[in-house]
Amino acid sequence: MTPAIDSLAQRHGPPGGRVRVEVRAGAGIVRRVGGTLPSQPTATAHVRCALGGENAMHFMTVGAENSALVNLYYEDHGQGRPVVLIHGYPLSGAAWEKQVPALLSAGFRTITYDRRGFGKSSQPATGYDYDTFAADLNTIMTELDLRDVVLVGHSMGTGEIARYLGRYGSGRVSKAVVISPLLPLLVKTNDNPDGVDKNLLEGFKQKAKMDRFAFLTSFFNDFFNYEQTKDKQVSDDAFRANRDIARGASPIGTAACIDAWMEDFRADVSRMDVPVLIIHGDADRVIPYPSTSPRLQGMLPNSELVTLQGAPHAIPWTHADDVNKAMLSFIGAPAMAGAR
Repeated sequence: MTPAIDSLAQRHGPPGGRVRVEVRAGAGIVRRVGGTLPSQPTATAHVRCALGGENAMHFMTVGAENSALVNLYYEDHGQGRPVVLIHGYPLSGAAWEKQVPALLSAGFRTITYDRRGFGKSSQPATGYDYDTFAADLNTIMTELDLRDVVLVGHSMGTGEIARYLGRYGSGRVSKAVVISPLLPLLVKTNDNPDGVDKNLLEGFKQKAKMDRFAFLTSFFNDFFNYEQTKDKQVSDDAFRANRDIARGASPIGTAACIDAWMEDFRADVSRMDVPVLIIHGDADRVIPYPSTSPRLQGMLPNSELVTLQGAPHAIPWTHADDVNKAMLSFIGAPAMAGAR
């Protein structure tokens, strides 16, 4: 489907800027809604593919790899103050299915998207680094002209938030929620002695390369603390559904993203000048609680830490009510004194 959309965009959009293309299934209608197409392959186009009215699928072009455009799948629902939700590894925007209804019911507009290489987005061979991920987020923010945004990230998605704020500033952002964060620095270094041993992460990467499917089964056991949560907070169906989403991700991206986990975000965190809510389970077996969230709170004067006792990494699913309650209370509260 994506190559066809790209071809249509090339034929129906004059060079030199941005184009928005709408394709309706069964009607054979292609029309340029506005703007023009980028003349350079690395420029950004906003390509909208609407399939069947309310069941619209939306893609945004964020770059190119050789002759193919890199498209991100996104969903945009509701009205009101925008909340952009950035999923964790190795899932997709569908991971927010327990948060989106709560946000919509509270009167917020919700935007979810699939990180490049994951979900329904394109699977390029490159670009699995936080500079690129933050640039992708910036494209979504600017193309949709989002303002007064609340950024919400889980796990790996918290890195996008830090790098975005560090690089692009908070002009469009009012608050941030980071859930099970890998901030400020996950890996052990001389000045971060309590971090995760780099050799452990390198081992994860090698397992992902050697047998991605076995790696994902093991990963999701730790993701959910499955021995403790099975048939309580997590059904076997839910476990398999999450693993199936991950199996559909880019094999290259699945391994390459593990390198990105080792990124040092301390400089970015120092530039996070909006109120921040941190939510983390203290039994997280993927991103250790003691070496991340308490340290992050110590670096952010306008922050609040909510610790969920005995909770795993996957708290947007296993502890959805707790996460939603804390998130909605924080989003709806006035900005803290001294914050933007």
